[in-house]
Amino acid sequence: MRRPTLSVCLLALLLPAVLVPTVLAADQQPISLHPDNGHYLLFRGKPTVLITSGEHYGAALNGDFDYARYLDELKAHELNLTRTFSGVYREVPGSFNIKGNTLAPKEGAYVSPWAKSGDKYDLSKWNDDYFKRLKAFVTAAGERGVVVELVLFCTFYEDRLWDICPLNQKNNVNGVGKVGREEAHTLKEKALNDAQLAFVRKVISELKDFDNLYYEVCNEPYFGGVADDWQRLVAQTVVDAEKDFPHKHLIARNIANGSQKIQDPDPNVSIFNFHYANPPEAVTQNYGLNRVISYDETGFRSSGDTVYRVHAWEFVFAGGGVYDNLDYSFTADTEDGTMKVTPPTPGGGGRTLRRQLKVLKDVVQSFDFVHMKPDRSLVKSVPNGISAYALTQPGKQYAVYFSRVTAEKGSDGKETGRFFDPHPGPARVTLSIPQGSYRAEWVDTRSGERKAQTLKLVADQPFDTPAFEEDIALLLTPGGN
Repeated sequence: MRRPTLSVCLLALLLPAVLVPTVLAADQQPISLHPDNGHYLLFRGKPTVLITSGEHYGAALNGDFDYARYLDELKAHELNLTRTFSGVYREVPGSFNIKGNTLAPKEGAYVSPWAKSGDKYDLSKWNDDYFKRLKAFVTAAGERGVVVELVLFCTFYEDRLWDICPLNQKNNVNGVGKVGREEAHTLKEKALNDAQLAFVRKVISELKDFDNLYYEVCNEPYFGGVADDWQRLVAQTVVDAEKDFPHKHLIARNIANGSQKIQDPDPNVSIFNFHYANPPEAVTQNYGLNRVISYDETGFRSSGDTVYRVHAWEFVFAGGGVYDNLDYSFTADTEDGTMKVTPPTPGGGGRTLRRQLKVLKDVVQSFDFVHMKPDRSLVKSVPNGISAYALTQPGKQYAVYFSRVTAEKGSDGKETGRFFDPHPGPARVTLSIPQGSYRAEWVDTRSGERKAQTLKLVADQPFDTPAFEEDIALLLTPGGN
């Protein structure tokens, strides 16, 4: 893609902020926990589950990335979340073998929060163009019904990533950042902490008027020595910065890869993020917190669609409130998400998967999920090789998801992996619900096609699903004829 001239870049930065009003009306609350069920969200007056397949977090900091085209693609599939890094952290071309990595801007395309003084950054001066771009991006997302998860900080996985950060003493005129990468997110250096928290307060001030926004403290803090007390300080800084604002934004914290039972949760945190959270044990382990449990990042399971679709359905039907697929088909050359994802890029993405995730979002919105709870005991029996998750409101509504996923277990009985065994055919299942007549809808999770029928269920008697190859969903309400 030919890089635009400097004048064109500046115009693109300035115009959206001038021409587009802020999103948040005086009486409109930002996205919040749902008052009737804290496992879900309330956005613009509607119960909300956030589901997306979004770019690799560089939309705000990468000046080559046309975020309007990207957000148009999300809107076209009615996906409602994007995860974006603030710009403190960035990667370099080739990082993690990601082709077209939006988080690794080309030379001259990085938009930093801090202004330059010569060839270094001055941490006492803000880059106005950065904040204009950030606000224009959040505005554009809000216009399309897309919520922004703004990730304030990220662990430094390699020395070369800390070496290019403005907060490293090598790169600023202020002499700040005299620590190694594994001490950058600790309380070891007060001057560094002061610069970090000043940035947080600046961001909070600039984005106070947006309703389509929440903050994550730090991406993957369990790598690279990120300290718990530092994370709590950042979260408290957000709270303190907003204490006099009429509207408060939710705070998220990244807990673990896979699953982990949360001990001593930060009371300032409302969304608990997990990466690579399949099977969705993180929801079960932490459901008692009555907070949103989020599957915040996927990938590293090849480029096929099935695995990411199944992860999404399982997580949501296990009671999760957010599913965010990492979609590598978005680049600074293909902001519409049309790049074919191939190895060695470590994940997947593309329009086919986005269409399938829209099916999930449509299904969730078709029932009253706020008054439902996860209940795996609903499915009393399934054939070997079938996995099932269910959301229920006993006596009123039931939603069940079946997939051909087989769990491998070690000699100790613990699950060591999962694999798909797709083949066409029905499955004989038994549900533990009151006998009677039910209106049933069978949902094809790939196409969204629904087939309605009346099911007359008899206690403890199995019945056959329609034939399916990989997965299928069932929606039940009492009263079929």
